[in-house]
Amino acid sequence: MERVDTVIREILPLDEEAMKSARERQNVLTKPKGSLGVLEDVSVKVAGITGNPLPKIEKKAIIIMVGDHGVTEEGVSAYPRSVTAEMICTFVKGRAGINVCASHIGARVIIVDVGTSHTVDDPGIVSKKIGYGTKNIAKGPAMSFDEAVKSIEAGIDVVETEIEKGLDIIGTGDMGIGNTTPSSAITAVITGESVRNVTGRGTGIDDIVFENKVRTIEKALRVNSPDQKNPVDVLAKIGGFEIGGITGVILAGAAHKIPVVIDGFISGAAALIAAELAPLSKCYMIPGHCSREVGHKIILSWLKLNPLLNLNLCLGEGTGAAIGISLVELSCRLLTDMSTFTDAGVSDRI
Repeated sequence: MERVDTVIREILPLDEEAMKSARERQNVLTKPKGSLGVLEDVSVKVAGITGNPLPKIEKKAIIIMVGDHGVTEEGVSAYPRSVTAEMICTFVKGRAGINVCASHIGARVIIVDVGTSHTVDDPGIVSKKIGYGTKNIAKGPAMSFDEAVKSIEAGIDVVETEIEKGLDIIGTGDMGIGNTTPSSAITAVITGESVRNVTGRGTGIDDIVFENKVRTIEKALRVNSPDQKNPVDVLAKIGGFEIGGITGVILAGAAHKIPVVIDGFISGAAALIAAELAPLSKCYMIPGHCSREVGHKIILSWLKLNPLLNLNLCLGEGTGAAIGISLVELSCRLLTDMSTFTDAGVSDRI
């Protein structure tokens, strides 16, 4: 945990002076005060995150963490685990939903294998593989404590590598058949909500599979008894390699003063782990949207964060984060590029 702890210590409160300057500028731009609503608030938050009262969002990246889940043995998903590797190939070819969304906003896509059950040999994939899928949480821990730490470190590694290429904003993404099951389990443990209240339909399961999914998660919690007060223990016992990877991405982004736009439910579960490890990391999170998955709204409420959008999305991959980044970039451009009343020679008085 030494490296993770070091990164956590580097996460500082937002820069109040930068936020004050950004807010003062918002108040003298050629518009009524507060008329751009949430866009004004986002720009001020980004100023606080970056320490720059005139922040620019130019170099963008969507980091997709990919892993498989042993719990799929329990029949909790509508798709087989092999689809994970197939989707990686689609990402590499640039033909998936996230590729289209990322291209639209001018973001690069980083595909990270932290724990798929297959090996996809392609130079377009960053290999941080910790294991060939997690173990079945209905029968025991998903991974060891050490593996959980390594998954978080993998996310930190990727962010620090991308910083060398230039990085102004990060979007989190995921891929892994069955990953709404561990995400629901994590959400139930950390928020204290019942399993049924935080469990959704994932990839479109029917009523019979849904009931089985709820029973499987409840069994996993009984079998593993995750320690609510120890987020790494929660991740190790009922989580996933990609959830740990996203946790590391969030922590590293916060430590390096980079805004992190959080995608949907799986990224939300990682955000819970990150927030428990480092409460200040919440200040660096910007939820791109609220997922259709019922547990995501509970996560956002627990984190006390408001999503930028509610488009009824549940694809994952980082699609909601990419759309959210477009609004973050717009909010910063409005702050920096609009004229003030003085600059424009416009009266700010009635």
